[in-house]
Amino acid sequence: MGAAVTWNLPNALTVARLVCVPILAWLLAVDESWARDTAAIVFVAAAVTDFFDGAIARRRGITSSFGALADPIADKALIAVALLGLSIVGELPWWITVVILVREIGVTVVRFAVVRHAVIPASRGGKVKTVLQIVAIFLYLAIPPEVVADAWSAIAAAVMIAAVVMTVITGIDYLRRAYVISRSAAHES
Repeated sequence: MGAAVTWNLPNALTVARLVCVPILAWLLAVDESWARDTAAIVFVAAAVTDFFDGAIARRRGITSSFGALADPIADKALIAVALLGLSIVGELPWWITVVILVREIGVTVVRFAVVRHAVIPASRGGKVKTVLQIVAIFLYLAIPPEVVADAWSAIAAAVMIAAVVMTVITGIDYLRRAYVISRSAAHES
């Protein structure tokens, strides 16, 4: 584990992702095609920073308390704003947004509850879930407003359903792993 450094490239990328969140919210609120196209670009650019900040941090052995706290907040905020924006404009069913956000909030609460005993690392399924969410949201954002029922929309819906399924499965797995950690900690006390 590297030294606790606050300002480094991975943290700068995390901050850039956080800055993208209100910009994305504003772009989704603007009812213009240029804003929608820009929202898709901002979303993808912000999502890509998540990949790069983690890869750079691992390669260089850079860790910091700021990064450990801010990175998952930035990820969840980006996804949440995109889902909420799409549901508010009526392009994504609210139940999808609710299921994903309840899972994300629940996992965050559980993560804080067990952190004194152990850190639950992201699973391969969790990474697949994140990629599916990002791809699905991009597909929804990239749909021009006048297009309603074409192949693009069907693909976007299918990827989003796959993302919801993985969200639920990985949420249940996360709760299971947290339960095992809690039981183990209780037996050690």
